[in-house]
Amino acid sequence: MQSQDQEVFEKLVEWLNSGSAPYLCTIVKAVGSSPRPVGSMLGSCGEHSIGTLSGGCVEEDLLDKLRTDAIDASTPQLIEYGVSAEENERLGLPCGGRLHILVQQLSPASANWVTDVVTALRARNSVVRTTELSTGITSVEVTDDYAPLSLTQNALRQGLGPKMQMLLVGAGQLAQVLAHLALAMDYEVIVTDTREDVITQWQGPDVELLHGLPDDIIAARSCDPKNVIVTLTHDPRIDDMALLEALETPAWYVGALGSIRTTRARLERLTALGVTQAQLQRLHAPVGLDIGSKTPWEIAVAIMAEITQLRRKTATSTMNPELGP
Repeated sequence: MQSQDQEVFEKLVEWLNSGSAPYLCTIVKAVGSSPRPVGSMLGSCGEHSIGTLSGGCVEEDLLDKLRTDAIDASTPQLIEYGVSAEENERLGLPCGGRLHILVQQLSPASANWVTDVVTALRARNSVVRTTELSTGITSVEVTDDYAPLSLTQNALRQGLGPKMQMLLVGAGQLAQVLAHLALAMDYEVIVTDTREDVITQWQGPDVELLHGLPDDIIAARSCDPKNVIVTLTHDPRIDDMALLEALETPAWYVGALGSIRTTRARLERLTALGVTQAQLQRLHAPVGLDIGSKTPWEIAVAIMAEITQLRRKTATSTMNPELGP
């Protein structure tokens, strides 16, 4: 699975390589409520489009203008929606809402930097796209950390990063429903289990299934901060091995399924195995919000609710749209 940002840039490369001159549209500012966060992008080429800015009348109006050449975006143009109460009502924007959208028409010369973005996202690297507003000249720089979007009179700087990845240890029923929710919420999902028969009986969505030791798989596949790792097997021999490795990684979130009693015993075992208190403080256990969940779907909702709550807090404090949607 690819992030929506990556899907947009993959399609832009395809269009550019075919000789087309597609448009790249980016939300650069939102006042009031917004259907999509700042940094959201849409690509358009003729009758085709990819990505979304609003999913409603704003998007339809913008696409109609692009298809009829009503916008000259040979140099980037800043389009504002919601400048009046009448327009808010016509376009379905929330009361007082405004969207500022930067529209840039790409040329064959753009293929180099667009390809650089795709290469970086495939490698799970973060990049910054810098576009000069007076000329449309764009450059791309690989960065260690995500950079929030900024717009000045002269340039747009937009941070782009890989999709958040969720690695589930244990391929049982809970993993199956949790994978459904995670995919719907734009996570890349990997499921691992030491039990080959459980892997072969997987009845969940189409995700990457890995048979092997969880610590080896975590070390190989979850070694960057854009990772969520959740253990689900109820087997201490499997979950503890996974958590020992997970708490050594820079994974953004590490959680473990279990009751309060089970969690106490787990913390004692991990301490005896040399896990530090600082590492244990990173562990979300019992995993998920306490909403009295009992069924697999309810537990999955509780887990995703806690992760979403934490991501929203992070997005608010860092203004990182990658963590926002």
